[in-house]
Amino acid sequence: MRLTLSNQWASLLRMARTATLWRHRDFRLLWAGETISHFGTAVSAIALPLVAVTVLAVTPFQMGLLTAAETAAFLLVGLPAGAWLDRMRRRPVMLAADVARGLLLLSVPLAWWADLLTYWQLLVVALLVGLGTVFFDVAYQSYLPSLVGRELLIEGNSKLESTRSLSHVTGPAIGGGLVQLLGATTAVLVDAVSYFVSAAALARVRTPEPEPAPAEHPLLRTQIAEGLRFVLRHPLLRPITGSTASFNFFNGIQAAVIVLFLARELGLSPGTIGLLFTAGGIGGLLGAVTSAWVARRVGQARIIWLSVLVTSPFGLLIPIAEADWRIALIFVADVAIGYGVVVYNVAQVSFRQAICPDRLLGRMNASIRFLVWGIMPLGGLAGGLLGEWLGVRGALWVAMSGQALSVGWVLASPLRTMRDLPTAEAELADSMH
Repeated sequence: MRLTLSNQWASLLRMARTATLWRHRDFRLLWAGETISHFGTAVSAIALPLVAVTVLAVTPFQMGLLTAAETAAFLLVGLPAGAWLDRMRRRPVMLAADVARGLLLLSVPLAWWADLLTYWQLLVVALLVGLGTVFFDVAYQSYLPSLVGRELLIEGNSKLESTRSLSHVTGPAIGGGLVQLLGATTAVLVDAVSYFVSAAALARVRTPEPEPAPAEHPLLRTQIAEGLRFVLRHPLLRPITGSTASFNFFNGIQAAVIVLFLARELGLSPGTIGLLFTAGGIGGLLGAVTSAWVARRVGQARIIWLSVLVTSPFGLLIPIAEADWRIALIFVADVAIGYGVVVYNVAQVSFRQAICPDRLLGRMNASIRFLVWGIMPLGGLAGGLLGEWLGVRGALWVAMSGQALSVGWVLASPLRTMRDLPTAEAELADSMH
């Protein structure tokens, strides 16, 4: 049965009204700000690559370098960011990151209007916006438990994923339309404004944030090592992290060449490209709305590997698409993958937030971000090189095959034989025996 956008909205609103967090004022502010920011980011996700392709006429390698720059900060400062954030309150960091990202993106249309925009400015903006995203994301995932309580984490993450996915349904289509009507650089302005709105919403949150616990080990490298050990020695977090990192590496290859494939190989207009980019959001929205129900029916542990195993092979449809009826294959593949990724993320993010001690939350999130996002710039560089060597279609074959195989980490782990994940109390009891 096909859901219309209005039906998706109605489902989302019904879920929100009946849920506990619907009456949580400060969560609503965080949710509203994040929703608007996600809409702007979804617009920019199509607008920035099209600035590079249509305005600056980049090569595949230059596009790979730009893709790498967007996530390079996770590799460069991902680990110390977590240790720093465990020493300070998270909300002021999120506010500063929102304002900084808004100003950086604002510089792109301003430079273009002044006829000063260059590829190198775009590269620097992508790098610094990624730096702000590192600090915001690590702070945000560590802030949510103190805002809503651990017992409401799955509900909170599901709500945030729902509107994030909804933004991915409409954002790229709006972005593609804006690029076609106003130009790619002007469309970037939407993302800049969205960050300022997010900051304004965060500034109104009243829930007091607890003072961070004093560091047991003042040395930064000691704290970083403690966070990494917690992730890499945990028998369930380790395979989840390996699977996510593998998927993201090959996703970086895909990101480096997909706009070139659609714009140059298939000759599609910005508006059509934007519409195709909405497919992942449709699947993600359905995943966010149904993730809690699916986890209850299938099991929170089982759904982690099953969601990827069933949906990621659909990606192999993308490289065989052509500028005819086969364009629909891209849409089908992105819907399936978008659904699987969101169901997977809601289950594994909620688990790791619930299982981790408060004092390690920032370092745990930063360690995982470093491992699973820090590898993406390497994927972007690999995508640029593969695009030059094999062509963009050949690079897509490598990317989608690798994504389909990434489930091997969790299939080879204890997760394969488990239905549900252990609670923090159960793990503590096991460790005492």
